[in-house]
Amino acid sequence: MTKPRINSTDCVHAGAGPCDTSASVTVPIVHSAPFKFPSTRALTDYLDGKTERRQPEYGRMGNPTVASAERRLAALEGAERAVLFGSGMAAVCTLLLATVKAGDHVVLTRDSYKRTRDFVAENLARFGVTSSVAEPSLEGIREAITPQTRLVFTETPTNPHLHVVDVEGLAELGRERNVLTVVDPTFATPVNLSPLEHGVDLVVHSASKYLGGHNDLTAGVVAGSAEQVEPIAELNMTLGAVCSPNTAWLLERGLRTLALRVARQNASGQAVAEFLSEHPKVAHVSYPGLPSHPQHQLAARQMNGFGGVVTFAVDADFDGAARFVDSLQLALIAPSLGGVETLVEQVAVMGYWQMPHPEREALGMADNIVRLSLGIEEAEDLIADLKQALDCV
Repeated sequence: MTKPRINSTDCVHAGAGPCDTSASVTVPIVHSAPFKFPSTRALTDYLDGKTERRQPEYGRMGNPTVASAERRLAALEGAERAVLFGSGMAAVCTLLLATVKAGDHVVLTRDSYKRTRDFVAENLARFGVTSSVAEPSLEGIREAITPQTRLVFTETPTNPHLHVVDVEGLAELGRERNVLTVVDPTFATPVNLSPLEHGVDLVVHSASKYLGGHNDLTAGVVAGSAEQVEPIAELNMTLGAVCSPNTAWLLERGLRTLALRVARQNASGQAVAEFLSEHPKVAHVSYPGLPSHPQHQLAARQMNGFGGVVTFAVDADFDGAARFVDSLQLALIAPSLGGVETLVEQVAVMGYWQMPHPEREALGMADNIVRLSLGIEEAEDLIADLKQALDCV
């Protein structure tokens, strides 16, 4: 038997060498868990802090593709640093774990995502962290703050009722009471609102939504000053809730068209909200761009656009609202928001079905509440679809 021309050593090492991607227009996807050093001295100098290197030694600690997306996100947010996570909830939970300890108190606003509230009330409570749920307003938050309060967390606009919180006032309140302020502007995006520019300490996004923009990824991000983001990034290295390079590449691709998509969704949101507000089969519309919205003037002052989510109450019972949702032809029945496709959900079903009916009602999640997340379809087509579906109620 002759010796094989190619063996396993050849397959692993033949022709191997550095790959020059400096001329690439798009950021390449770097698939590598470990990252090599040229010598032991180079490694020890790096570990001793004598030399700097953009790439850590292991993928859980960083990746070139992920780092590129983080730099872009930091720039868009006006932040010194941003860190990516495998999901929005991974970002929220890691942020909270890194910033609060036993004996601390956390204030959440009422419309904050249910799983965020559950994590604080159930999981953090096991470690001696107490919490309060406040109305999504400066007055409500101020009343909820105690001497033990370490952190205030709010969304703006909130989900699903689209309450708008005064972020500049929140930042001032945080400084006055020595409380860390965290804002989730997922519904607004950096295009419509930059909380850090208003003095807020940290921003967190579900990047799965508008930032990715195509309903094809799951990611989260925390952005802020380097000093405040560093312990969150360090904890993420331990927990390992990191973003994959494939996801980071998709996210960065989505970010390139963020302003274009949000401009279309802002325009469609306004047009759809105005149409619904005048329809006889719609009982109520929540949209910051309408003068009827209780925080319309605040939204107009602090936002560059009012977003692509419209929440409204169909003038019907549970079955009538379900019939409306089922009759839509363009909107897809699915959770999430911010993608190029229009999505719709009957809020009581999609997010709160397991909750007893009286508790749902108490939270404002009535059976006839519908959340519509507009995509980039033509506004007139979306309105025509809504009209024919409302005719079925």
